Amino acid sequence: MSAATDKTPPRIQPIPRQRFGFLRRTYAMLVKELIQLRRDRLTFAMIIVIPVMQLCLFGYAINTTPRHLPTAVLLQEDSDLGRSILKALENTAYFQFVHQVQSVDEFDALLLSGKVLFGVEIPRGFERAVRRGDKPALLVAADATDPVAAGSALSALGAIVQSALEHDRVAGDPGNPPFEIRAHARYNPAASSRLNIVPGLVGTILTMTMLIFTALSVTREIERGTMENLLAMPITPVEVMLGKILPYVGVGFIQASLIIGIGVLLFGVPLRGSLPLLALLSTLFITTNLAIGYTFSTLVQNQLQAMQASMMFFLPSILLSGFMFPFAGMPRWAQYIGECLPLTHYLRIVRAIMLKGSTLENLRYDTLALAALMLVAMTIAVTRFRRTLD
Repeated sequence: MSAATDKTPPRIQPIPRQRFGFLRRTYAMLVKELIQLRRDRLTFAMIIVIPVMQLCLFGYAINTTPRHLPTAVLLQEDSDLGRSILKALENTAYFQFVHQVQSVDEFDALLLSGKVLFGVEIPRGFERAVRRGDKPALLVAADATDPVAAGSALSALGAIVQSALEHDRVAGDPGNPPFEIRAHARYNPAASSRLNIVPGLVGTILTMTMLIFTALSVTREIERGTMENLLAMPITPVEVMLGKILPYVGVGFIQASLIIGIGVLLFGVPLRGSLPLLALLSTLFITTNLAIGYTFSTLVQNQLQAMQASMMFFLPSILLSGFMFPFAGMPRWAQYIGECLPLTHYLRIVRAIMLKGSTLENLRYDTLALAALMLVAMTIAVTRFRRTLD
């Protein structure tokens, strides 16, 4: 046997394992993630802002027993008993008289437009009928499209009769009151929660999907590396925005039609108003949300941040719009924030058209508010995208 064959390959010495190597490597990975989190300011803000926002909204803005609800009064006679009744209604803290109307038509128009939630009618000759023992009726009409907001106030009417008679010399006892209060819950007499929730789901689902679709539009171009090709094309920022928004208008319209159709056919939600008007205003609402989502896509750098920005907008929208909690029960500052959200106005529109049969004249304020929000969002989006081009 030769010397060459006697040689054996040298043994590879194993690398000695460092003491506490597992902990060192884990610690290094931990430091890396903390540095990356610190650089991602939007994600870090989400960690802080969302819990604080939820705590503040639920602690200060949300109230399931709303008070001081806007009320109209049709006072067909000016009498001491009539004033006592109105004062007793105000003392319950549920009713706040904001309009005094002169006719039944004006009375009905305020309820249709949603400017008031209640209407009180004291008929002519009411006090004389009470003193003669005819037991007349006092009418309280309620907008019951939101059963939670109307329910507590209607339940407080039982104590009104005796409290209104404390300072009036009118015969009567608790078992036989000299007049009665007829509460008429309009638009949703059975106080069915489905009639309130199903129309609201149209706006809620559209808000979530439309924001996410367009918030990802520009950031997707950046991450795929196709933004440079888009910027090299002879196209204006307005054309880019419209080209990205218009396809999703059709998607949103299909979603709205599907939800409304299911609500009408399966859940028995009425459609008392104009279907073309509902379609037109739904398209306006869809476009508004798409413009807001497009604005988010011009403010962030990647798709994760776009999703986070959309959720930060969606959270106050669902809490302060009147979908989950009565809008009238929120404090004034929360209502001001809610008025700046497209979902607030669309919920009023879709519920008014489907449950009340309201017309465009009744919905003029909310329609103009949606249009204004859409124009503001589009202006910001085009301005931001033009800066990207520069």
